[in-house]
Amino acid sequence: MNVRLKFFGGARTVTGSRYLLEVDNFKILVDCGLFQGIKELRLKNWENFPVNVEEIDAVLITHAHIDHTGYLPRLVREGYGGPIYCTKPTEDLMQIMLMDSAKLQEEEAAFARKKGYSKHENPQPLYNSRDVDQVMPMIRSFDFNDLIEVSDHIKIKFHNAGHILGAAVIEVLLNGSNQDKRLLFSGDLGRNEDVLLYPPSEFHHADILLIESTYGNRDNPQGDHLSELAKVINQALDRGGCLLIPAFAVGRTQTILYYLKLLSESGRIPDVPIYFDSPMAFSVTEIYLKYFQYHKLEESSLQVNNGSAFDFRNLEYRQSQSESIGINDINKNAIIISSSGMCTGGRIMHHLFHRLQRPNDTLLFIGYQAEGTRGRRILEGEETIKLFGLEIPVKCHVEKLEGFSAHADRTELLEWIENFQDSPKNVFVVHGEEQSALGFAHLINKKFNWNVTTPSFHETYELFRGI
Repeated sequence: MNVRLKFFGGARTVTGSRYLLEVDNFKILVDCGLFQGIKELRLKNWENFPVNVEEIDAVLITHAHIDHTGYLPRLVREGYGGPIYCTKPTEDLMQIMLMDSAKLQEEEAAFARKKGYSKHENPQPLYNSRDVDQVMPMIRSFDFNDLIEVSDHIKIKFHNAGHILGAAVIEVLLNGSNQDKRLLFSGDLGRNEDVLLYPPSEFHHADILLIESTYGNRDNPQGDHLSELAKVINQALDRGGCLLIPAFAVGRTQTILYYLKLLSESGRIPDVPIYFDSPMAFSVTEIYLKYFQYHKLEESSLQVNNGSAFDFRNLEYRQSQSESIGINDINKNAIIISSSGMCTGGRIMHHLFHRLQRPNDTLLFIGYQAEGTRGRRILEGEETIKLFGLEIPVKCHVEKLEGFSAHADRTELLEWIENFQDSPKNVFVVHGEEQSALGFAHLINKKFNWNVTTPSFHETYELFRGI
């Protein structure tokens, strides 16, 4: 048995995770993410897939975020017809998130046609809702720790990764003629002390390890994150404006809602309306209720008529587009939560269009902002941001709280690695911007003396021969 690994994304970048594992002629794609961020990366979504998609035999998904799943509808449109393996919560979340992604692309293409700001005469979405409908019947979902036979010589297991609901570390078990081998794909690892999710599962052995490095070169600040959030909220409202929070629809949104409930009910922030402007809201809450064994909240705390953790007195959900637009008329004393978390699309766009220009308003980032995204550019101090074909001046206050990240930081990643009792044959540092990935690879090599590689886009590695 000969084993190769090819890197088609998530290599020296924190987006577009796609890793092709070839076991003899059997091809497995691990994650199928959309490239986001700078234009150079986004254009890769429109390139032909690096291999014939009809030759791929299986797809494994670590978790539901679009940078790990968002290319699936395009892959299927281009001819992929095999199974898609993931955890049960990931299946439910993917159905929501992929459909939302398709609808956003359809809306943006239609808007570009209407306003004429695309260089294409008839701009089209990368995929549409019908493509998403073709994906869902192909999904095979399992619980953590189920042993799943992918082929005669390949089995997999999903293990808890933290990060978001249902996120998994994927263990690939190869049964060769002469030797057995274990490969681990970390996906995105969560925090050791998350308010909602359990810490990532520990591992003691792997022959090959792929580990993410989103925060591979820095630690998140320690401290009382609840008090820090309360301080930012109170300062924002004291300015006589509103507070706008871009949040990832799945993950940080649930965490921030939980903290806002605690602050509101304890009287640590003013009794103002909190607008949750996301059409996914109720669906995601239902998924948390359906899979309560995957998180720390008690089943009873998720019942809406019981005072749900995600549905409290001054929280107002905004489902329709007209309800969302109506929020723009509110000039003060309100908190607005909307997606997407990196300001790359979705309802946050029209909120930014109106609120970036208001000196009394505050924009608060609570999640990672990838290179090239609007969120990153705002944080880096750009004076104007392009929205709907117009340059909008940034006059509002801009704040960032690091402690709410869903990713393990440098120290937590190292603590996870320390559980290994022997050295892997190869360690590949992935899913991190180049400086972060290279820095973390150097740190692993220095601390553990392991064989560490930071792969580049399209590189191929021979892992085993004749096993």
